Amino acid sequence: MPEKVNYYVGEQSLRFPREVYITSSASVVGKKEGEGPLGKCFDMVCGDDKFGEDNWEQAESTLQKEALALAMGKGKLKPEDIRYLFAGDLLGQNIATSFGLMDYEIPLFGLYGACSTAGESLSLAAMCVGAGYAKTVAALTSSHFASAEKQFRFPLEYANQRPISATWTVTGSGAFILSGKRSRIRITGITTGKIVDMGVKDSMNMGAAMAPAAANLIAQNLEDFKRKPEDYDKIITGDLGYVGQEILIDLLKRKKIDISSVHEDCGILIYDKEKQGTGSGGSGCGCSAVTLSAHYLPMLEQGAIKRILFVPTGALLSTVSFNEGQSVPGIAHGVVIEQEGERES
Repeated sequence: MPEKVNYYVGEQSLRFPREVYITSSASVVGKKEGEGPLGKCFDMVCGDDKFGEDNWEQAESTLQKEALALAMGKGKLKPEDIRYLFAGDLLGQNIATSFGLMDYEIPLFGLYGACSTAGESLSLAAMCVGAGYAKTVAALTSSHFASAEKQFRFPLEYANQRPISATWTVTGSGAFILSGKRSRIRITGITTGKIVDMGVKDSMNMGAAMAPAAANLIAQNLEDFKRKPEDYDKIITGDLGYVGQEILIDLLKRKKIDISSVHEDCGILIYDKEKQGTGSGGSGCGCSAVTLSAHYLPMLEQGAIKRILFVPTGALLSTVSFNEGQSVPGIAHGVVIEQEGERES
């Protein structure tokens, strides 16, 4: 009998039996994101944050629909070429996903990982292709500032004052096509996060709630793969913002891990906080997804960077849990993405 190969790596990580590539991706954002530092990088910027729809929720569905269409177009794919969708959003019952993607008639795994959903969807999609269950799959997610505020905080008409620790939910959707077809960008491993609850109860300080989960995930990834921070060109969190970044770096230094020279946060990159008034930075499912697609994947493809650890982070709260006085647990998921042919996994 052939020797059994173990693809488990350490306690929480995996490699794949088959090679997994990102063959195309797309990003669609709203007006505010288009006015930010990455504005010229996105595939589509819409000046109308309702995207021609009647309400915010339908607008978010349109975000996903357009992002998937663009990603398929880049890959010269039709809906019938895609075996599965792995997708989710921030809204109750994943309504942005279900209403946005149902017309494609592609089998769907609906996901909820809060703002970590980009990492969760990429992880599960990569596992599916890597195990040989599908040749081509799509992973995508979205968020919308107005629909998120409506669901989790206050109606926009309320005009409440935002503390400096608050992050600004990104209006955007990122879609990724994964397959075994060789490309310049390969997913070489994943690290699946645990729920971490440090007792934070401030729903306007998501960075503080999510940073411990990110610290736990990054430390575990480094231990599982026997790596040091400098083995990554970038360690990229999704949604911590300025407040969460400071906490993350401090927590890891307590573990004798210093990521300060390689760490970047999508929520910090996507807005100019001084000019745009976005407080601690960006957040939301769409934040890490559109930044990965528009900013980091082109850098990998061009060889400006060779290996990244992509770590979207999520705050696992609802209006019910918050109103009942519960704390805000966090979670993070790690995806190792490399330029193909430059380094060994």
